[in-house]
Amino acid sequence: MPSERIHLSVDEARALGERALRGIGYDAEEARIVTDHVIDAALCGYEYSGLAKLLNIPEHRRFASPRRPVTLLHETPVSALYDGGNNVGMLAMYHAAQATIAKAAAPGIAVVGVTNSWMSGRSAYFVEMIARAGLVAIHTAASGAAVAPLGGIRPVLGTNPIAFAVPGEDGPLILDMGTSAFMATELQLRVRRNEALPEGVAVDRDGRPTRDPAAARAGALLPFGGSKDGHKGFGLGLIVQALGIVGGAGMIAGADDGYLFIAFRPDLLVPLDHVKREVAALIARVKSVPRAAGIAEIRIPGENSARSRERLKRDGIDIDGLVYDALNRLAGDNRR
Repeated sequence: MPSERIHLSVDEARALGERALRGIGYDAEEARIVTDHVIDAALCGYEYSGLAKLLNIPEHRRFASPRRPVTLLHETPVSALYDGGNNVGMLAMYHAAQATIAKAAAPGIAVVGVTNSWMSGRSAYFVEMIARAGLVAIHTAASGAAVAPLGGIRPVLGTNPIAFAVPGEDGPLILDMGTSAFMATELQLRVRRNEALPEGVAVDRDGRPTRDPAAARAGALLPFGGSKDGHKGFGLGLIVQALGIVGGAGMIAGADDGYLFIAFRPDLLVPLDHVKREVAALIARVKSVPRAAGIAEIRIPGENSARSRERLKRDGIDIDGLVYDALNRLAGDNRR
């Protein structure tokens, strides 16, 4: 892994991302939306989903195909299915999340699917957006083959994250988890760095366990849970792939990814203030449980990300020099 690190303020990082995206054909508003997504991921501590993720866009097999605006394919009072227009998912899902919020306003519930898009980014970003509008949010993202089924050696499922968010007094309670043992975006960054993978997350094309990121990319990632609980990761990955079909996967030739949003107002059941208060009380109960020896704190899902976001907003972010240089090349600059 390269030892050189480049420190950037948030404004510098944002400007770099937007320049790189404009350099590969995105307009100013599209560049702003996608860059905001990856900057937030970096602030939350996910370097592989930060600025480095922008390098994956022009390398994607679908990037060179024509794209068009997101369009509505089918609609009812509580649902909508969108054609993502072959746009990168960080852009298409942003518009779909906004549409989900708007669609749920009157009836209190919305189901939104998106097909014909790719590389949707960090699911927590979208469910947090929806939950901050006062809605409970569920989001599933079924993607192209990268993960082998339990006992298999060829990829057939996506890394297939699933995310939830519930409004709370101190911000939404968020869970965002992949169903694979390792995320494809982090694998791509490790290929760039020639950095070894952890044990037990991938196999090569012959089905042999590997820590070589290039061999893993040519082979398959494994479901999360390892040899003991891999059936759980496989089962969740399979159901997310099936929900992708509900979201429109396969309706358009070559569009195998499928995305689903489900959102509803808590007051369909109980008042929103009650939910926020009781979620805060639940978190307090969990954090007050007596701790095992050597454990300083019981942490809630998303808590580390929220703390990292507040700290790095002030301190700025570090990225690899190779990522910095590559982004500048996309922007048409040579800053070093």
